[in-house]
Amino acid sequence: MHAVLERLFDAPAADRTIEAAVDLLEPQWAALMEQEPELAALVGEGGTDEQTWMADAAELVRRWFALEDPTRLEPAERELYVEADVDGLTLRGYIDRLDEAPGDLLRVVDYKTGRSPSEFFEAKALFQMKFYALVLWRTRGVVPRMLQLVYLGNSEIVRYEPTEGDLLATERKIKALWEAIERAATTGDWRPHRTRLCDWCSHQALCPEYGGTPPPLPAHAIGLALDPVRSGEAVPAVD
Repeated sequence: MHAVLERLFDAPAADRTIEAAVDLLEPQWAALMEQEPELAALVGEGGTDEQTWMADAAELVRRWFALEDPTRLEPAERELYVEADVDGLTLRGYIDRLDEAPGDLLRVVDYKTGRSPSEFFEAKALFQMKFYALVLWRTRGVVPRMLQLVYLGNSEIVRYEPTEGDLLATERKIKALWEAIERAATTGDWRPHRTRLCDWCSHQALCPEYGGTPPPLPAHAIGLALDPVRSGEAVPAVD
């Protein structure tokens, strides 16, 4: 989806039609598989054939057109790489879309092909967006006016207006998480934490929560975990 939206926004506004977007699906998918052949395995998951795969993708495109009018959108940035140093901790990532308006008004937009989370998980979904907002604030000195998650799975948009207080709290949480990672890496004590998402994990046989024994850590594991150059390299999300 990201590749299709990227190409669509490269076209003049008048040419951003549903038909044009759907026509981009097959060539963009072919280009992605040429770069990463292992992606071809995604088509067969759950017994889905390529025709059904493309039909589902086309439906996501149609849902997006029902949520937003691309002829009225002129993103300032797409797949924007952002990076900030926060007290020696490097924060980095890719923002799907950044909109700008006069007066330093910023809107951060992220696309999800799945369904929107329930109210119990919405805060976790927004954490990613607050992370992006924090990096933008630290690099540009501007708190984004709007954070927007577009869920194509059930045609829903979640919007949130962050405050400086929100971003300071996010910064404190990120620092605490990194301290926990450093502590686990240096002590070798990586404690499992069971959640509902464990039901979908294919590594339960190696997890102590399920009676498994994890393999020993490689000799360079501590350095890999704590070296931001090796462990923090950012890549665009597939979703």
